[in-house]
Order: sequence, then C-alpha cells, then structure tokens
Amino acid sequence: MIKSALRLSALAAAVSAFAFTAQAKNPMVGGAAMYPTKDIVQNAMNSKDHTTLVAAVKAAGLVSTLEGKGPFTVFAPTNEAFAELPAGTVDTLLKPENRAKLTKVLTCHVVAAAAMAKTVAKMIKADGGEHEIKTVGGCVLKAKENMGKITLTDENGDVAHVTIADVKQSNGVIHVVDTVLLPKM
Repeated sequence: MIKSALRLSALAAAVSAFAFTAQAKNPMVGGAAMYPTKDIVQNAMNSKDHTTLVAAVKAAGLVSTLEGKGPFTVFAPTNEAFAELPAGTVDTLLKPENRAKLTKVLTCHVVAAAAMAKTVAKMIKADGGEHEIKTVGGCVLKAKENMGKITLTDENGDVAHVTIADVKQSNGVIHVVDTVLLPKM
C-alpha cells in the first residue's frame, strides 16, 4: 500500500513537472503567463500590454469570433502601437458609429490559420524574400524576414515588427507586433 502511494505520488509529481515545463515554453506577454489551453481572448485579457486591443475587440463585437474554434493567427498590436496612431484615432474608432471601420482594422490583424513564425519564414524564403498574407479583413500584408525577425508591411507601407512570436493558444497563435496594421482606406 505504501509502495502504491509512493508510485502514485511520483507519477503525480512527474505529470505536474511535465505540465509546468510544457507551459513554460510559451512566452510571457504583458507580464502575464500565456496558456496554450486558453483561447486568444482569454490570454489577451491577461496581458497588461494589450488592454487597448481587448477594448477594441469588445467594441467591434469580435469576442465570440476570437473565442471560437479557429484556428487563427493574430498579429496583436500593443498599447504602445495604438498610442502611435494620430491623436484621437483610437477614441474615434471605438465609437459605436465607427464599428465597421474598427472591425476592418482589427480583422486586418487576423489570419484564418495557425501560422507559427517558422512556417511564415519558410513561406517568405520560398517566395524569394517576401510573402503576401491575406487577412480575414481582406487586407494583404507583406511579410519579410531579416536576421531571424519577421516584419509585416500593411497596405499603406507601414511596417510592424514581430516582437514576440509563437504565443500558442488553444485556437491558434498570437504574434505581438509594435505597429497597428491599417487597411487602405
């Protein structure tokens, strides 16, 4: 009986250590752990660097979509990225009458696939140094790689750098970016 209890305790400790190790591989974002067992919205809500993005997703009515099965790749702009937009832009986009514009901006950050950085890098290389990524919002982003870092250029020529890649989610992946990607309007 004691041997069985010891074996069970050892097994439980091994499983706990494995679970902790598996979770530790996901990068932290905004000072918070990102859990591969949680969806995109659940994890984003825990990041202090993505409060503007979360507010925008709520205002656009996209919460249930990004909580859905997916898979999705989200290029997630930080609060600092939103702050770099011209003064008043975020406040204007968050108004109910601008919901369609806000939705367009946000869906230009979403791809209907789970694309890890390594996969994107392979596509860039296969396409001769630049790969076009079509978003759910109908935008075309141009992905490039330089010294192991991926950049995305929006339809206006603005360049976002992926600052944290491959944040695994239960319904896809998040890549944190330092610029808001805007559609041609």
